[in-house]
Amino acid sequence: MKNVAFATFLLVALLLGSSFFDGTMAGSSFCDSKCAGRCSKAGRMDRCLEYCGICCEKCQCVPSGTYGHKDECPCYRDMRNSKGQPKCP
Repeated sequence: MKNVAFATFLLVALLLGSSFFDGTMAGSSFCDSKCAGRCSKAGRMDRCLEYCGICCEKCQCVPSGTYGHKDECPCYRDMRNSKGQPKCP
């Protein structure tokens, strides 16, 4: 009986614990496709895709085009890095 109770406890703890992890860390198809368009002309594609993906996951939007148009997504526009510069490409 103790083994069943312990196994049930472990299963519940695992299920509750997994809910605290962000399931979107692997990237969503929405952000992947939007950032691919946004970064298509970037000189440093890998860096652009990384930061665009971070911003997209947080803001759930990416401005249209390859440059500018940040007024379409205020969250994306207003994100800053530790130096106070724009974080999102």
